[in-house]
Amino acid sequence: MVIESVAVVGSGLMGRGIAYAAALGGFPTALHDVSRPALEQALAQIRRDLDEGLARGKVSAEEAAAAIARISPEQELEGAIATAGFVVEAVPEEIGLKLRTFARLDALAAEHVVLATNTSALSITEIAAATRHPGRVIGMHFFNPVPKMKLVEIVRALETTEAAVAAATEVARRMGKETVLVKESPGFVTSRINALIGNEAFFMLQEGVASARDIDKALKLGLNHPMGPFELVDLVGLDTRLAVLEFLHRSLGEKYRPAPLLVQHVKGGRLGKKAGRGVYDYDGS
Repeated sequence: MVIESVAVVGSGLMGRGIAYAAALGGFPTALHDVSRPALEQALAQIRRDLDEGLARGKVSAEEAAAAIARISPEQELEGAIATAGFVVEAVPEEIGLKLRTFARLDALAAEHVVLATNTSALSITEIAAATRHPGRVIGMHFFNPVPKMKLVEIVRALETTEAAVAAATEVARRMGKETVLVKESPGFVTSRINALIGNEAFFMLQEGVASARDIDKALKLGLNHPMGPFELVDLVGLDTRLAVLEFLHRSLGEKYRPAPLLVQHVKGGRLGKKAGRGVYDYDGS
């Protein structure tokens, strides 16, 4: 199957990054969001990402111009899906919202079109069950920031077909990504391991083992991690990390119980960079 176009549903942090990668990979890309301001913000960020790629020598001026020209903002889901050859959903990590979105996507998209969900932990099989054609539903776990991160976890659900796996792998390849194939399980590979590391870091901070900056420094210099666990959670969002841990706790047991300090940060609105404050402060206060 030759994929000629992509639709991305959701223009938030991950959605706009996926649209960037799709457009730069040569796909005419419809980017859907019900909010016009959200779409405008997404396009502005995509332009900034392309400018950064240009400054770093990763993207030529011609490639950047062609990529932004390939992106079509769409407020109506029907318009975004009408001619899509492949769909990537990137709405917030809420199972109810995912189920409603996939029921609509299944009704709108042609039967041969693969429907991918960008989830870091939720059940692809449960999401697929909201459709009439569960075989075409697959997981594509992109990583933040999408323009810079090379990996995509391709997640096979209970009924995912080989054709859907092949299509998702080819789309990721054209986006310039490397892939690993994962059988669906809670947290897949990366979220399951990363949740443990990040949660243990919060327990250590809570116990006064070391400061946040020293814990980050120790993992970067001692274990060769590119980012410390607190730098990473501030980037991803503490609320997102908490939701993943709560899901893993329900699915896999006590070792994933969220650290009380993480829960406290989320209740206090310290959600990370997007809120101006997380483990670290970003608003200058």
